[in-house]
Amino acid sequence: MNRRISILAALVFGVVFLAELPDKTALAGLVLGTRYRASYVFAGVAAAFAVHVALAVAAGSVLTLLPQQIVHAVTGVLFLGGAAVLLMKKDEDEEEVRKPENQTFWKVSGAGFMLILVAEFGDLTQIMTANLAARYDDPLSVGLGAVLALWAVAGLGIVGGRALMKRVPLRL
Repeated sequence: MNRRISILAALVFGVVFLAELPDKTALAGLVLGTRYRASYVFAGVAAAFAVHVALAVAAGSVLTLLPQQIVHAVTGVLFLGGAAVLLMKKDEDEEEVRKPENQTFWKVSGAGFMLILVAEFGDLTQIMTANLAARYDDPLSVGLGAVLALWAVAGLGIVGGRALMKRVPLRL
């Protein structure tokens, strides 16, 4: 039984890690890592991902109870709604880069938490995690693999941002 859990968690880790790596989360972590203390950023981001995975696993468990046609219809409507929002979004002018003023733990981790919570809601990896939880009917293994993958990508982005800041001027 434990072997099945570890194999499934490793499979989910690989799938979610590869799907999240080129996503906006790595870029958000990179940007936050250039401006704020890395441990504070990671604390907020990690908490937001834990919430997302818990919601996705819960949704995946509920999906197994619903008729498949209803699930497909709702999923299609959600994707079309997301596409419409993206098409109607207008580009905003970027503000001048300023040095962050207040870097307390709660402000920085709260900013990281809110950024990820909002940006990742309904994201591909959240939907993928829900689908994997529904398919394998093992919420613990799926949740563990998904959250570790998301934390790994966030950590890479934050550390990458810190390393990049040493070589590239922040204004650039």
